[in-house]
Amino acid sequence: MTGLEITLLYLLAAVLGVVVCRLLKLPPMLGYLCVGVVIGPNALALSKNVETVQHLGEFGVVFLMFVIGLEFNLPKLRTMRQHVLGLGSLQVALTMLLGTATMVVLNDRLPDLWDMDWKAALTLSGALAMSSTAIVVKLMVERLEMESEHGKRVMGVLLFQDLALVPLLVLVPALGAPAQGLVTALGLAALKATLLVGVLLVGGQHVMRRWLTLVARRKSDELFVLNLLFITLGLAWLTQEAGLSLALGAFIAGMLISETEFKHQVETDIRPYHDVLLGLFFISIGMLLDWRLVLQHWGLVLLLVLIPPLLKVAMITALSRSLGATAGVALRTGLYLGQAGEFGFVLLTLAEENSLVPPALLNPILAAMVLSMVLTPFIVMFSNRIVMQLVSTEWLQQSLQLTTIARKAISVNHHVLICGFGRCGQNLARVLESQNIPYMALDLDPDRVRQAAAAGHTVAFGDSARLQALMAGGLARARAVVVTYLDEPAVFKVLANTQAHAPQVPVIVRTQDDHNLDNLRAAGATEVVPEAIEGSLMLASHALALVGVPMRRVIRIVQDQRDARYNLLRGFFHGADDNSVDELEHERLVTVTLPPGAKAVGRAIASFALEDMGVRVLSLRHGHGKPESADMSALLEVGDTLVLSGRAEALALAEQRLLQSAGVLKAQSTASH
Repeated sequence: MTGLEITLLYLLAAVLGVVVCRLLKLPPMLGYLCVGVVIGPNALALSKNVETVQHLGEFGVVFLMFVIGLEFNLPKLRTMRQHVLGLGSLQVALTMLLGTATMVVLNDRLPDLWDMDWKAALTLSGALAMSSTAIVVKLMVERLEMESEHGKRVMGVLLFQDLALVPLLVLVPALGAPAQGLVTALGLAALKATLLVGVLLVGGQHVMRRWLTLVARRKSDELFVLNLLFITLGLAWLTQEAGLSLALGAFIAGMLISETEFKHQVETDIRPYHDVLLGLFFISIGMLLDWRLVLQHWGLVLLLVLIPPLLKVAMITALSRSLGATAGVALRTGLYLGQAGEFGFVLLTLAEENSLVPPALLNPILAAMVLSMVLTPFIVMFSNRIVMQLVSTEWLQQSLQLTTIARKAISVNHHVLICGFGRCGQNLARVLESQNIPYMALDLDPDRVRQAAAAGHTVAFGDSARLQALMAGGLARARAVVVTYLDEPAVFKVLANTQAHAPQVPVIVRTQDDHNLDNLRAAGATEVVPEAIEGSLMLASHALALVGVPMRRVIRIVQDQRDARYNLLRGFFHGADDNSVDELEHERLVTVTLPPGAKAVGRAIASFALEDMGVRVLSLRHGHGKPESADMSALLEVGDTLVLSGRAEALALAEQRLLQSAGVLKAQSTASH
């Protein structure tokens, strides 16, 4: 096959693999791995040129480490030091210590099954210590668990694993040296790494900032991107020439740029190269897998899929518990970190290049790592059930949490239930307080909840996407629900729970734009407020005012735009100060309550053809019940209240039609005089 044909083959396979994983809601990484297995030399053998893909895959690792270095910063490390330097360091150290000891013992007791010296055992224990940042973080974001107690611990451990990879990238190539020169090789590698990293970090940040500033002044996107590629690959080459790894140089390059003001621009520019090349790396990993050897050693693969992750879960759970976590939080932390990780593949590839792992064991280990990652989404999905079954006090902890919410919510009635108490939720709470409207807020950030509660806000720790938390917050007796966060999967859960258990309560949803507006309304959102549109309206109003458009006209233009988009903001209830000519021309709202003898009693709204008069029926309230969307075919009863929208003349005519009856009109006429 020609180079172009090979490239097209890999791209087609990668696209199909990612599409299938997206449909199954699995991480794309798994698609790349499976594609590598299928098209590799041990399956369909569509390409014999495996080395080309492996070289491209090395660039994927380079950009992965560059992004890790770019995201690393000392302030973040300091804020999470308890979980990073405490739980994270203990997890990596104990996993490597116990893993190495166990593998050495197996080599002595079962040499036919597990032929591995201490150097290979140390390398594999380093791979075992790693967990999948890509899979776990994605799942926690979708489940709104990044700020939860177990989420913070998981992120702390993942961050330390990123740091621990750096010395391992130095250690593994040194372990491939001959036995007689091993100590010298290790010492020399450590000395080179220390000198190189020291020189780069001491003067490198100043040089990097000046160089990037010089390039940015040329105002050429092409030049800036080429410069990034040169810096990343240049430092990777420099560390490789020093006898270290490509990935170490890329990590240092990322760290140097992370301290400059160009960090966010670099992240945006480098992301496409990082994602594509990393996909090729995982394809090359999949190509190493020989399914025949896996079937031949299926018993060993099964043991490796079950035993190491279970021991890892147990160890992380015990460490978390000893560091002060509750039993439920500790077990969740362990369940989320039990799988293998992408950095494990990096170390496994280095081990294979340095002939540290016997070929007979490479494929079973690789297969077990892939399968553990495939199982992770399902383990996380059922983690709550697992915790509830294994931790006897977990139901009590959750009950106490719900009791705390209910205790705070029991004093409020006809309130607004605020889902999310970030900046938007806090601003809404202040407005409600200024109008003496009660509210109850739920949020998943314990620090924010503690501080807000101490300041006097009615807020409690709870996941508003869970039905139990919503019910404890008084959903059934709430006047309205406002979802202030932008996580759409969680928003749809709130809408589904509200529609199922309190359909009479209106829900207002905040979104970033109107991309999913129709789906949100179909799911039960009474109104959707897109930030982008509101921002554009405010920009337009300021621009119009600055160019000399009269303020009254500016307000009218903005109001017309809102009227066209938001049903609830169309019109207003008329008051004594609304008698100017401009205001009389606007749509307004009027309520019509049907007394005994009114013409509309016993008839359907549709029979009055109000829309033909330019009048819309916004809502209908039966007696003293809650307002709800009007059913145009339903028969009206005495005491029903209609909310109508339209211009003054049309509203007067509609009101006359609805109430027309000699007794009613006479009574109204007498009252008006």
